Amino acid sequence: MKRATLISILCLVLAIAGPATAKTSFISLGTGGTGGIYYPYGGGVAEIWSKYVKDVKAVAEVTGASVENVKLAHKGETVVGEVMGDVAQAGFTGTGKFKGKKHEIYSMAIMYPNLLQVVTLKKSGITNIEQVKGRNISSGSPGSGTNFMAEAVFKALGISLDSYKDSRLSFTESANALRDGTIEVGVWSVGPGTSSILDLATTHDIHIITFTPEQTQKVLASNANYSSVDLAGGVYRGVDQPVPTIGVWNVMICQASLDTDMVYNLVKALYEHNDYLLKIHPSASYTTPENAVAYSPIPLHPGTIRYLKEKKISVPAKLMP
Repeated sequence: MKRATLISILCLVLAIAGPATAKTSFISLGTGGTGGIYYPYGGGVAEIWSKYVKDVKAVAEVTGASVENVKLAHKGETVVGEVMGDVAQAGFTGTGKFKGKKHEIYSMAIMYPNLLQVVTLKKSGITNIEQVKGRNISSGSPGSGTNFMAEAVFKALGISLDSYKDSRLSFTESANALRDGTIEVGVWSVGPGTSSILDLATTHDIHIITFTPEQTQKVLASNANYSSVDLAGGVYRGVDQPVPTIGVWNVMICQASLDTDMVYNLVKALYEHNDYLLKIHPSASYTTPENAVAYSPIPLHPGTIRYLKEKKISVPAKLMP
């Protein structure tokens, strides 16, 4: 009698609880500050994954951006990170700021190209990148890809890091400091049409410093991930002509140990719902399977490779893990 009563109670509990639910996987996506494109882009990606990948809940997190995102993914404090290609390669190989420590990361997808945008106010009279010497500037926040790239470019041009005073501010802080006159030059490495520069240009006459052909040649010789590119005229108020500058592709990285099926499902959803991402920012037009094999600076995750092979896209040997 007691056993029958116990079974009846257990059946009642199971009926109320319903069938066992699958475990939800939480995906943290390291982005950047709110004044750039990483954060809104990452927010869109997180929404796509949460909506279209079964049993996944993704959240975009504000971080210090590229350098920090490599370290966070390696340590397992995030799962996915948005990173500039030069930083991804340095982290993977353990060079530069990563001081000989190789980080356990792979590439998931290529996002879009960043353009180096060196901004000053027209009234400053600064027209050449080498005029940063002796100035108050911001080369981007510590741990960001902007700071990493700015210092790499300065080094290639023979501009020593102690020849200027660097506040190392976020994008929004750099725009405010230019507005207030506490810095004379701010550096952004970001997709064109970023909100912080757009806002600054609505209230002040800005000038974006061009790179001469000689300067460009020196920078490109210093890093194979960099390319010569023009910032189109008309993106920012008062900047009507194309601005010759330096470009680098952004890559979405993930922990090397992340499950292959999981990465496959995340990548599949990202590419197949790219139309939603385009509504957030036009730079998402570059987020294609073809660009993953054309521009990835480090090997691709096996989950990404599985998706690409499904799409009959050949993966070169250098991108195989």
